[in-house]
Amino acid sequence: MDEMTEVRELRAHVPVPDRGRLAPGRARLTEAVRARESRRALWRRREFAIVGVVAAVTAVAVAATLLVGGKDTGRAVQPAATQGVRFKGVSAAEFLRQAADAVQTQSDGTVPTAKQWIYTKSVQEPANMSNKRVGDVENWIRYDGSASAFRLRNHPLEVTKMHLENGGEGDDRSPREMYRVLTALPTDGEQTLKALREQDAIADSKELSQARNDYSEISVLLSSADVMPAKGLASLYRALAQLPGGEVTGHLVVNAAGRRVIALNYFRGENSANGESIHDRWLIDPRTYRVVGTQMISARGKVLGGDSIVTTAVVDKAGNRN
Repeated sequence: MDEMTEVRELRAHVPVPDRGRLAPGRARLTEAVRARESRRALWRRREFAIVGVVAAVTAVAVAATLLVGGKDTGRAVQPAATQGVRFKGVSAAEFLRQAADAVQTQSDGTVPTAKQWIYTKSVQEPANMSNKRVGDVENWIRYDGSASAFRLRNHPLEVTKMHLENGGEGDDRSPREMYRVLTALPTDGEQTLKALREQDAIADSKELSQARNDYSEISVLLSSADVMPAKGLASLYRALAQLPGGEVTGHLVVNAAGRRVIALNYFRGENSANGESIHDRWLIDPRTYRVVGTQMISARGKVLGGDSIVTTAVVDKAGNRN
């Protein structure tokens, strides 16, 4: 008999909870999903502790176990069986410069209008030994930042009014404002770093090196843009290539959405419970060189959390997918 069967039999006599009893839990789940939206806050420093990094709804309970010293149950990274694509011996700087050159030639396509919405479907990385897609989430945000919406699997659409532009909600920025920030970056990596330092959008920490502070600036920009202009992405890649500490995995890996992707790793911080090193892993499409997800990786190579993009589109209203 497996553990799940034992649990079901143990609670077989318990009555099914009514809507009133379920309401508090649903509210917490809703807030957990909305927490993912906080990555859009350009000028807000991300925390280094695991609890501040894991946004996946399905990872919340297991992440709590990790923080109190529980067993590391994150899944192992699976290599992708794709022939002809290898990065063994390629430095992070070399890869990033190559990626920047490739991205620079791409077309941005049509920029959304103020009233259009950006749709994203992603798979939240399960922080357990299974690699099942249990965390599908759909998000919409209006280009002018006046509203957002999300839908969990088998749940109704929930829309929230907002006012992100011109500092209407503190540090958050609309997709339109983010787009303008990114298109204004210099093309040269050193000049981009200089521009980011001058803006000091995320206040530097005196406890960290300049390189670590620079990485924080770049990583927030990479992960928070709903529409990423080719020029801006190339600038960020070239700036990141100036920083030490990156490492490219020597083979493609399979992300939570089942895609074969390039894995680019950077040290993020330490687990506050056991002092184990935690790394950011940027998941990059090997054809387009665009970021298609992020993961949090333990020193032992376990995936502790993250999300992977399935699809994105510009649509006319929340709830639409194309």
